[in-house]
Amino acid sequence: MGIKLPLIQEYLQKQQDLRAVTRFAALHDEGSVCAPNGVYEAQIPLSAPGPGQQYAFRVDLDACTGCKACVVGCNRLNGLDGDEAWRAVGTLHGGGGRANRGMQQTITTACHHCLDPGCMKGCPVGAYEKDPKTGIVRHLDDQCIGCQYCTLTCPYEVPQYNERLGIVRKCDMCTDRLGAGEAPACVQSCPNGAIAITLVDVPDVRAKAETGALVPGAPESRLTAPTTIYHTKREGEAATLPADYYAYTPADPHLPLVVLLVLSQLSVGVFVLETLLGLLLGGATLPGAPIALLVGALSGMLGLMAAPLHLGRPLYAFRAFIGFRTSWMSREAVFLGLYGGLALAAAGLPLALDVPLAVELAGKVGLDRPGLDQLARDLEGIGRMLVPASALLGTVAVVCSAMLYVVTGRRFWGGWTTHSRFFGTALLLGSAVLACAAIFAAPKGLEAGSAKLAFGLLIGATLFKLGAESTIIQHQDDTERGELWRSAELITGPLFNMSTVRTTAGVLGGIALPGLLLVSGDSAGPTALRGLAVASLGLCLVGEFLERVLFFMAVAPLRMPGGFGKVSRA
Repeated sequence: MGIKLPLIQEYLQKQQDLRAVTRFAALHDEGSVCAPNGVYEAQIPLSAPGPGQQYAFRVDLDACTGCKACVVGCNRLNGLDGDEAWRAVGTLHGGGGRANRGMQQTITTACHHCLDPGCMKGCPVGAYEKDPKTGIVRHLDDQCIGCQYCTLTCPYEVPQYNERLGIVRKCDMCTDRLGAGEAPACVQSCPNGAIAITLVDVPDVRAKAETGALVPGAPESRLTAPTTIYHTKREGEAATLPADYYAYTPADPHLPLVVLLVLSQLSVGVFVLETLLGLLLGGATLPGAPIALLVGALSGMLGLMAAPLHLGRPLYAFRAFIGFRTSWMSREAVFLGLYGGLALAAAGLPLALDVPLAVELAGKVGLDRPGLDQLARDLEGIGRMLVPASALLGTVAVVCSAMLYVVTGRRFWGGWTTHSRFFGTALLLGSAVLACAAIFAAPKGLEAGSAKLAFGLLIGATLFKLGAESTIIQHQDDTERGELWRSAELITGPLFNMSTVRTTAGVLGGIALPGLLLVSGDSAGPTALRGLAVASLGLCLVGEFLERVLFFMAVAPLRMPGGFGKVSRA
């Protein structure tokens, strides 16, 4: 009778024979070179993908122990930074039935090399490509500008931003190793053979993508049609939940994007409202409209200048138009750029000859005073024609800005929610700027119906925006504890103070002070009226900046199941 080994040593000894490469080496030593039982094929296919096929990961959930050897192997072989990982390990627990009530499964996950990659469609610079023969989705590091938009359009949080390099990087299934007949690093590192490369039929993947998710708690497969195959023989797997299902953490505020969105929408709001009010009032304009248009145009340009601060490689921002056919970010960059130039021309032309230098130059070319006045009228006419064109172009740009987030599939950034927020900001801040300009141009202008209309629009826009934003709170009672529940928990929990300040600033700046101005009318002096108007505009700006920060920080990310994290107070 042999000596019984300690349990841990017994398991370690058995583990040495679990890897496919180990079994193949043993068969080779025995002379069984052909490996008749398919041991070698357990890791990678012996043939390249045929028509209608592509490579995919196959994961045996029952064999995965969560040891993270695949994570280490991937990190070392690909030369990643210490805090960088292209493969992650998550946990499912729960299960149905008495036998599986305490079931726990670990899940290893990397890029799913989707049939319709969200990262590739969203990238504004064409830094992704899907190999037509293998189906592998590769990232082109040299092309990347570090905008990180692919980290939002990928529902699985696969692309990882490397702050040191200023670019995003991701798993490419060790394509060079596969091309040489070698298994990828994660596959070869797994001591239990839980990961393998297989061939999948594209039609089958598309059909399966319409029926659910890869694993419980993962995003719906219909978003990108992922190809990874997860399988288990354990009962009750469908009743499990990710270990971090009830966890929530505020997301990145993306401050440069906050500045871009708020200031660009303020700008568009001024031009759109000036155009609409002009039509409504039969061609008349609010007092101070030229100054309001100039403020709007300059705000739009300031927002555009802030946008590159979000890039890891801002010197390559000019590439942003490359993905115009598929990327809403490219479309946003193009239309905002065109709008910014046209708006600046529309606002600047009527004021051009009021600048002393312009007058001096006009005199040098022989223009007398009547000629100078005629030129000024001509420029003003051209500027007026450019205002509605700018308004139209700006509206398209705001739609592109909204769609940029809608297509990510996050419910907090749904179509109605995002469009109402963005256009609500344009209407609110645009009316605040026009009203403030009217007060400065003619303090007695409150007697005019057009000035009162601007303040009325400001109050209406504020009521609309605050009402729309408050609807998220109702999801605290959701029984499914999904994305919107997490967002509601964030707003009423870690982000409660910010949310309170945002609401207070909105009520004071968009309702209370404009209401006081309308009620007081001409009884208040010019200085008081101007002070109240500036305070109203300032508070509205503070409120909208905080709203946009909350827009980013309160979103619940789509992701694969993660590890045990901070559990909510549910």
